[in-house]
Amino acid sequence: MYGENTGHDFFHVLRVLENARKIYKQESKDKKLDWETIELSCLLHDIADHKFFKGSEAEAENMVHKIMEKMNTKKEIKDRVVFIIANMSFKGGKNEKIDLGDEGKVVRDADRLDALGAVGIARTFATGAHFKRPLYNPLNKISRQFKSLEEVKRLEGMYENTTLNHFYEKLFLLKDLMFTKTGRKMAVSRHKFMEKFIKQFLLETK
Repeated sequence: MYGENTGHDFFHVLRVLENARKIYKQESKDKKLDWETIELSCLLHDIADHKFFKGSEAEAENMVHKIMEKMNTKKEIKDRVVFIIANMSFKGGKNEKIDLGDEGKVVRDADRLDALGAVGIARTFATGAHFKRPLYNPLNKISRQFKSLEEVKRLEGMYENTTLNHFYEKLFLLKDLMFTKTGRKMAVSRHKFMEKFIKQFLLETK
């Protein structure tokens, strides 16, 4: 992951791991959670991210498997980790109904928290630059927040893909898509910060 410049670098991985640690600390009070599964899923979740990995998903899964084999990870844990990694990303809402299990929910929430707040804003514009997306298009109708994933899907293709649109397509939806009680609490202040940022952005670009 050395040299990665879209906000999916190893420092992102460490932030996700720390988010997961905080969620695990609270959620494990009420249910039994396997920390090894959570930790490995966090550490390996972006090794073969579909946005950057040029090979097939099967090749990506194989890469993750090989890393865990070197660590002599138990088969049942390897299988769970690969399943979580393969199905945790947003992908336009396609994965929302897939049950990742209790450990997977912690990992998904931890990853999504790093897409919110000040760090989330910075990562979004870094990724936009990587894919050569314009910051915004004043002709796009983006003055209101989408209400649902169904609405996003319905409007898909009706506006230019800009970095600013990404907030409405995905980031503003994440707060209400958190699976854990702790994740939802942690998301609130970050969500509010993004709302303030976008409000100021739109004010300055009228």
